Amino acid sequence: MVTSIVLINTSRSKITEVAEKLAGMKGISEVYSVSGNYDLVAIVRVKTNDDLADLVTHSMLGIKDIIKTETMLAFKAFSKHDLESMFTVGM
Repeated sequence: MVTSIVLINTSRSKITEVAEKLAGMKGISEVYSVSGNYDLVAIVRVKTNDDLADLVTHSMLGIKDIIKTETMLAFKAFSKHDLESMFTVGM
């Protein structure tokens, strides 16, 4: 499984609308509105790097109110929870 964190800037008046669209996309497990330099943070969990590339460069590109993104690829998870088993059910 590939996990990625996508930092997103949106049109200020469209933050909620963009967040709802992102939350409905396959592969995006969570979307947070945040303070700081970005408006939203999306947590992406997909099977392959190709799936990640498709999500970021095709699906997210279709949301016109996204101004800028920065994608970070997670190498290893450090958590009290078994994230791998939580997100591989049915994959």
